Amino acid sequence: MPNRNEPLIDAPIPGMSMTHELGARPWQQPPKYATVEDASRYYITRMQDTQFRETLVNVLEMGVPLTTLANTIQLSSVMQGLHSIDVGMLVIPVIMEIMKLIADSADIEYNTGLGEDDSVKIGSKTSDIDATIGKLSNLFDGDEDEMAMDIEEPVVEDEEPQMGLMARR
Repeated sequence: MPNRNEPLIDAPIPGMSMTHELGARPWQQPPKYATVEDASRYYITRMQDTQFRETLVNVLEMGVPLTTLANTIQLSSVMQGLHSIDVGMLVIPVIMEIMKLIADSADIEYNTGLGEDDSVKIGSKTSDIDATIGKLSNLFDGDEDEMAMDIEEPVVEDEEPQMGLMARR
């Protein structure tokens, strides 16, 4: 049994994982797809593969939200150096729409991960946009005057004047 008072000589040095040369990692190189259009085209062609479709349907049937899958897919591509993180964030809605189309064509129920009522039953006539518009119209039933919000000014009680280095005059 080793003595716990002895120092570990063969342990990694703190910060050792950050000692790779600059540009040695894929995400430190210029991206392969620099625009959202190029990245969208890449994802559309990649998701047309039958093996991808079968795997996606299996994962969606397990209840994994579309938002989680889309974020994982784009983050994996960022780590491979295919596109930058900002292009990845902008292409997430495109990835989600493609996955919704695949799920709709497979006639399965899926979880979008976007709100309270996340599961979408296939075959319903209401799309996500129609549901959102319906919710907004329910909020604003009535006159236009009712839609304007009355803003009350905050009541400020007499406070002692602030003193000190950071007090404003």
